[in-house]
Amino acid sequence: MTTVAPAGIRFHHGSLAVPAGAVHTTPLGYDRDDIPLGAPLPLAASTELVHRLGGCGEVVVAFEGKLGDTLLALSGVRAALDWLRLRSVRVAVRVVGPYAGLIARTGLIAQPQAAAPSGRRAVIGDRAGVETHGSEAAVNLVLDPGAPPCWSTDGRAHPDLPARHYLALERRLGIRLPATAPFAPTLATGPNDLVEELRSIGWLGGLTIAAITATSWPERKDYTAQRYIALAEHMAEAHQTQARLLLIGGDPGDGLHITAEAPRRHVQVLHLDGVPADHLADLFPHCHLIVGNDTGLTHLAAMARGGRDGGGPPVIGLYARHSHSKWRTGLPHHHAVATTLSDRMHQGDLCPVRDAIAPDTDVHMDAFTPFALAQIGLELLDGVSP
Repeated sequence: MTTVAPAGIRFHHGSLAVPAGAVHTTPLGYDRDDIPLGAPLPLAASTELVHRLGGCGEVVVAFEGKLGDTLLALSGVRAALDWLRLRSVRVAVRVVGPYAGLIARTGLIAQPQAAAPSGRRAVIGDRAGVETHGSEAAVNLVLDPGAPPCWSTDGRAHPDLPARHYLALERRLGIRLPATAPFAPTLATGPNDLVEELRSIGWLGGLTIAAITATSWPERKDYTAQRYIALAEHMAEAHQTQARLLLIGGDPGDGLHITAEAPRRHVQVLHLDGVPADHLADLFPHCHLIVGNDTGLTHLAAMARGGRDGGGPPVIGLYARHSHSKWRTGLPHHHAVATTLSDRMHQGDLCPVRDAIAPDTDVHMDAFTPFALAQIGLELLDGVSP
């Protein structure tokens, strides 16, 4: 559901199917529901790609860029591996780079094994990863977030990046692959020392909210700790309880820092800075609500599963300047609150950098008042669609 929130901003529910006529799309060229699994598509495959990939004995998954771009591109890895399995091509798969541990949690990669006899290698990843590891590869597949369009088929648009990457490779490889929306893989989670320590001191009991303060673009995307605290206060007052707010920051450059603020009437605040992403993946499912700007840790929160019921808590992404639909996981519990500019970026499949949108076009994070976000969060926790 898409509704106008109290402050005039728009809320977009994660389970909403976007009609093809509502946004700028590129026709996929076929209806996936009408094509059996593994059957040829009514489009010509990339003969060279099919020939080279089918002759590889090893696949190297190599991402070295931004965390968020990596997580949203993992559906492209899934597409390539799905194709190899459908074709019964035996390959060894290994993951390199800083996100190898997180990618292993998706279940996309089987246990490491020896390369098949051909010895030819395919490298799939972002541009930096392919440039580092693909100099001698038979196949290099670069998953560039700017490349795949917003596809549409059977009257439905597929605007999120995981869907774009998966369907783009399906078209190139020429057969109906098995995955359906949502195309983003999820991350298995479990206990770790940080989770157990927070649980032991009572931080994961009661109303626990995580807020992402880390951002690579603070002048445009920093919602600020004070606004998040105000949001938590509104929610705590409404529930007549004390909330626990985890403020998740980036790496300050000198390792892990955990600091508590003086207790407030309605909110206890704990700053977590420099926590490794794999630890945060284990922590997020134990929260009741997660709110964050359009950044990698917010995508990570949406893809982490586990915690109380094996699923994930609602995640609200704040989108002031970029398309709220493209830069989401497509998972049903990953929602968006967006400005009018973000809605225009969504409708036209635009990018403010690529399409030179003036930086003063909107009011940025000022559009999202803590009270308005608190109302949306409360309704999500109560099982009501805002």
